[in-house]
Amino acid sequence: MGYLVFFGVPVLGLILGIPIFLILLVTSIVAVLTVSRDIPTDAIQTYMFGSLDNFPLLAVPFFVLAGEIMAQGGIARRIINMVMAIVGGIRGSLAVTTVAASELFGAMSHTAVGTVVAMGRMIYPSLKEGGYNERFSVGLIASSGAIAVVIPPSIAMILYAVSAEQSAVQLFTAGILPSILIGIIDAAFVMTYARLKGVPLGVKAHWDTIWKTSKEASWSIGSLVVIFGGIYGGVFTPTEAAGVAVVYSLFVTMVIYREVDLRRCWQILMSSAFLISQILLIVTSAGIYSWLLTTSGIPQQIVASIDALHMSKWELLLILNIGLLIAGSFLEPPAAILILTPLLLPIVREAGVNPIHFGIIVAVNLSLGMYTPPFGLNLFSSQAIFNAPLSRIYLGVLPFLVLNFAALLIITYIPEISMVLLRH
Repeated sequence: MGYLVFFGVPVLGLILGIPIFLILLVTSIVAVLTVSRDIPTDAIQTYMFGSLDNFPLLAVPFFVLAGEIMAQGGIARRIINMVMAIVGGIRGSLAVTTVAASELFGAMSHTAVGTVVAMGRMIYPSLKEGGYNERFSVGLIASSGAIAVVIPPSIAMILYAVSAEQSAVQLFTAGILPSILIGIIDAAFVMTYARLKGVPLGVKAHWDTIWKTSKEASWSIGSLVVIFGGIYGGVFTPTEAAGVAVVYSLFVTMVIYREVDLRRCWQILMSSAFLISQILLIVTSAGIYSWLLTTSGIPQQIVASIDALHMSKWELLLILNIGLLIAGSFLEPPAAILILTPLLLPIVREAGVNPIHFGIIVAVNLSLGMYTPPFGLNLFSSQAIFNAPLSRIYLGVLPFLVLNFAALLIITYIPEISMVLLRH
C-alpha cells in the first residue's frame, strides 16, 4: 500500500499534468490518511513550515534575485561581449562563445531556463548569421543552458546540501572541475562541427576590442569575484555571499551602469518573487513528503532489497544514473532533488559512495534531464523562444545529450574529478 501511495499517486499526477507541489501535498495527505494513520494531520503544516526554517536555504531567494538583476541590468551582457571578443578569430568561435558564455551566465543566473532565454536573445541571431543551421543553434543553446544546474553556486546544489545535510561550499568546490569538463567536451565538439561543415571564420580578435570589452565588463567581473572570492576566501558563507551579490549587483546596475531605475528594480523584484515562490512551494511540499517517506520505512526496505541483489558499485551507479536521467526529464531539479535525495542517499552510502560526489552525479544527471526528450524543460523553453518544431529541437540536442552522458559516466566513475579540489 505504501509504495502505491508514495510512488503511484505522484506518477498519476504527473500524467494528468498537475503542478508538482500540489502532487506532493496530495500524496502526503493521502499517506497520512491511509499509510501513516498514527501521524496527526496537523503535522503536515508543522513540517511544511519547518522545512523552510533553514539558514542555508536563504541563499536560494538571494541568488535568484541577484541573477535577475545581473541578467536585466547589463552585467551578464558585458561579460558575454568580453568572451566573444576574446574567443573570436577561430573557426567555431561563436559556438564556443555560446558554451563559455552559458557557463558564466549560469554561474550568475543559477537557472537553466534563464540561461537558455538569455543566450537565445543575445547569441541565437548571430549563430544563424554566422553559418550555423537552426537545428544546431537551438540544440547548442538548449543544452548549454543546462550547465546552470551544475556550475557553482548552483541552486540545485544548495537544495541538495540542505536535503542531504552536506556542506554547500564543498559541493560548490566539487562542481568546479565537472562543469569545466562538460564545457571542454562541448567546445571540442562544436569546433569539430564548425570545421566539418565549413562554417566561416569569426571576426578576428583584436587587442583594442578585447581591452575595450574587458574594461566595460570590469564591474561585471567583480560580481563573480565577490561571490567566489568571498565564499572560498572564507569571508562569508554561501548565504551571506548571496546577500552581498544582491547588494553589489544593485549598486553596479543602478549607480555604475544606470540601466536599472526604481521602476525597473520593482519589476525585477516582482519577477524574482514569482520564481522564488515557485521554488519555496516545492521545498515546503517536498519537506513533508520526504519526511513521511522516510518514516514509512520504504527507503530502508529498498536498501535491503538492493543489498540482496549483491550488485557491484558500478552497476548500482549505472542504474541510478539512468533512473535520475529519466526523473530529471520529468521533474524540475529542485523537485527531483528534494524528492529523491532522502530515498537514494541511504543506498549510495551503503555502497560506499561519498555524499558530496553523489551530489555532483545528481546535479549532472538533472542538467541532462533538462534537455532530454520528450519532456525536458529546456526543450519547451526553446520552442517558445525560437518558435521551432519540437522534432527539430530533439534532433538538435541529441549529439550534446550523447556527449554529455559520456561526460556523466566519466564524472561518475572517476570520483577524483569531483573530489580532488576538496583535498587541497
